[in-house]
Amino acid sequence: MIRSMEETEEKAMKKATAITCVFLDIGGVLLTNGWDHNARKRAAANFKLELAEMEDRHHLTFDTYEEGKLTLEEYLGRVVFYQKRPFTRAQFRRFMFAQSKPYPDMIELIAQLKVRHGLKIAVPVLRLSKRFYNGP
Repeated sequence: MIRSMEETEEKAMKKATAITCVFLDIGGVLLTNGWDHNARKRAAANFKLELAEMEDRHHLTFDTYEEGKLTLEEYLGRVVFYQKRPFTRAQFRRFMFAQSKPYPDMIELIAQLKVRHGLKIAVPVLRLSKRFYNGP
């Protein structure tokens, strides 16, 4: 009788606490951190930029961009294109986006969990608006 009550209680607990949604970040979870220090270092070398100045400008600007208060174009204007450059914004954006690489094992794990448990997957984006992302 006690075993039966424990099993019933355990089933009720599992049902009451069933996970139905998983919130994930993209950078560092499903993809590499595509715009980390090493990626900025590669960008500085590739585009012949002064790394220390770019890093200073990045640190002064990135949090505001990440919060959705700046578009990517505004971020780039403050960090890279505050002066005339021999390359275009489109060339720089393509380089930036190419720095993100998938974590196939993690993507597969999340896909399996979604199917097996009927989960909803959410990727939070702060203050998403038309201004937030101006694609390549």
